[in-house]
Amino acid sequence: MAFSAKDVANLREITGVGMMDCKRALSESGGDIDKAVTYLREHGLAAAQKKAGRITSEGIAYADVFSGVGVVVEVNSETDFVAKNETFIDFTKGVARAVAEGAPADVDALLACKYPGSGNTISGQLQEMILVIGENIQVRRFARYPDGFSIPYVHAGGKIGVIVNLETTGIFDNDEVTRLGKDIAMQIAAMRPLYLDSTSVGADDLEKEKEIQLNKAIEENKAKNLPDDKARQIAENMVKGRINKFYEEVCLLNQAYVKDNKLTVGGYVKQVAMTLGGDIKVKAFTRFEKGEGIEKRESDFAAEVAGMVK
Repeated sequence: MAFSAKDVANLREITGVGMMDCKRALSESGGDIDKAVTYLREHGLAAAQKKAGRITSEGIAYADVFSGVGVVVEVNSETDFVAKNETFIDFTKGVARAVAEGAPADVDALLACKYPGSGNTISGQLQEMILVIGENIQVRRFARYPDGFSIPYVHAGGKIGVIVNLETTGIFDNDEVTRLGKDIAMQIAAMRPLYLDSTSVGADDLEKEKEIQLNKAIEENKAKNLPDDKARQIAENMVKGRINKFYEEVCLLNQAYVKDNKLTVGGYVKQVAMTLGGDIKVKAFTRFEKGEGIEKRESDFAAEVAGMVK
C-alpha cells in the first residue's frame, strides 16, 4: 500500500515524531496510519516524543580536549539522579567527542553527526537514551576550540564546565601552561566573568551600563540640591570610576586573581609568562553552568499529595 507526503505529515502531527521516522514507519506498515502509529509506539519513538515537553534543568556541563581540540558541552536531563547515571555521563562524553571530530556548526548539525563508536547519529543515540533512562534528555549547547592550547575544567561533578583557550609563544613547558590554564578556569568557574577584557564588552552593553550608573549617580546627588548641569557633571565623573569597577567585576583579565588579589588575572598571566621566558595570551573562554537560564518547575509537595487523594 503506497503512501503520500500528506500521510507522512499526518502521522507526524498525530505522534509528534520526526519526518524520517514517520516515513520509515509507514514504509514498514504498508502505508497504514494506524499500524504506523503502533510501529512507532512499539519502537518507543512516540513515547520519547511525549517526554519532550518536560523541563530539563539538570544534567552535566562537561569539558575535555580531543587531539588538541577543546570542547565544552551541556547535556540536560530532568533529574539530578539521572545526571549521575554512568550511562548518561558516557553519552555526554560521546557528544563532546562528536563535537571535536565532526566540527558541527550548531546543535542541529551536531545531532546529525555520527555518535562515536556506533553506526548511530547523536539524534538516534539520544532517542535510545530517552527510552532506556525514561526521562527527557536534551543536547543544549556546545563550544569548540580547534586552535591554540585548550585547558578543560569540570567543577563539582559537572555543575560547571569550562574551557580556556591560550596562545603561547616561545614556551615549551606545557605542564606549567596547563597549570596556569587550570587556575584561570577555576577563576572563571568561581567568579563568572562575562567578557575576556574591557575591549570585549559590546558597545550596547557598555552604553546600557553607563546609563544605569549615570541615573544611579544622579539619584544619589539629588539630596545635595545642586543645579542640574552641575549635578550631571558630577554624576558623569562618578560614572567613569564605576565603569572601571564594572570591568573589574565582569571582565576576566580585569578581575582580581582569587589566589593573590594583589594581582589581576591579566597580571598573573604576564607574571607566569615572564617566568617561563615567553608570551602567553588568553584568547577566549567558555563557561557553561548546567541549567542556567532554564525555568525550573517549582512544586509544593504537600499540596501535590493532597491533590492526589481528593
